[in-house]
Amino acid sequence: MTLFALGINHNTASLDVREKVAFSPAELERALRNAGTQAFISEVAILSTCNRTEIYGQAELDGKQLLAWLADQKKANAAELEGCHYLYQGSDAARHMMTVASGLDSLVLGEPQILGQMKSSYAVAREAGALGSGLHDAFQRVFAVAKRVRSETAIGENPVSVAYAAVSLAQQIFSDLKQDTALLIGAGETIELVARHLKNQGIKQLVVANRTLENARHLAEELDAQAILLADIPAYLPAADIVISSTASQLPLLGKGAVEAALKIRKHKPMFMVDIAVPRDIESQVGDLADVYLYTVDDLKDVIDENMKSREQAAEIAREIIEQGVDQFKHDQRALSAVEVIKGFRQQMDGLREQELQKSLKALEAGSDPSQVLSGLARNLTNKFLHQPTSELKRASVDGKTQLLQDFKILFGLSDDD
Repeated sequence: MTLFALGINHNTASLDVREKVAFSPAELERALRNAGTQAFISEVAILSTCNRTEIYGQAELDGKQLLAWLADQKKANAAELEGCHYLYQGSDAARHMMTVASGLDSLVLGEPQILGQMKSSYAVAREAGALGSGLHDAFQRVFAVAKRVRSETAIGENPVSVAYAAVSLAQQIFSDLKQDTALLIGAGETIELVARHLKNQGIKQLVVANRTLENARHLAEELDAQAILLADIPAYLPAADIVISSTASQLPLLGKGAVEAALKIRKHKPMFMVDIAVPRDIESQVGDLADVYLYTVDDLKDVIDENMKSREQAAEIAREIIEQGVDQFKHDQRALSAVEVIKGFRQQMDGLREQELQKSLKALEAGSDPSQVLSGLARNLTNKFLHQPTSELKRASVDGKTQLLQDFKILFGLSDDD
């Protein structure tokens, strides 16, 4: 079985394609169970964020088969995915996973959220029984490397993230946030980061809307904000100068009609919106309204580019750490190969031993002389244990394979005199 990483991300596919293969939490569990029924996949984990969907696992790999499986799970067009996916195997897969976990493959270079998201994907796969020792060990190596990158480089300094970029863009449109009201839809980690950035910039009022009021209140209490349900959004939307949304909803939460109604009440005062969710929370047609500035995660890329330069030097050091991690992964894999060979050798020797032991026991039961039985047992065991290796040594000598003879001496601790 080979470690693999198959994915589609912000570098290879547009938002339209990425949202077609995004997994909700409920879909993840179902997909992991389904993967367990596939003969070519032995272990699997799925990472699904706003910028990427990636499948990690151990498999006798057929890339087309795996891509077809992903397309089937999401009822997507396999031909469309063919041109925008990537597939890594073995140490290349380990390198990619380490690169992702360290934030070097993120839309925002070095952003820290992806490590938590990868740890979550590992936990979900473990809970679903989709992990085996191979993928478990690979994840542990990945997490260790990502931890080193965080602690030994400046990759995470100077807060730069999708959340930070969204707030930076809001500041460009509304120069003084101290006079504005922000409506945040969702209560996850991204929205929490947005809320904290807005609070640091002195936003006048924060309103947090969520499907579960308790979750919204938990965040609101920390940041002196107001908590509401999603159903209450139409009543609060007219007062919102800034709307930033990031939920796991599979359907849009804000449509063109609702925003038009809010704009009329606002007397067409401009409204800034950022839709960080994949699939999108805000209908794309909202962007056609004259008084709305609507941005998606793809639109944030230009804002983020300005903040990436300071992290490039740290990224070079991080890549060196990752290469060290890949070397260790290769070492682990080679050691694992030796374990499998040793296991097979022991099983073979145990079989020979058991065979000779049973013959000796029968001889003893038949009344044979115990000393002769023991002598025969020792002689037969020695002959059987040495038969295969000595036959191969003779053949190697005839064929001029002197290296095998030297390796045999090393393997069995023989000197040149021996």
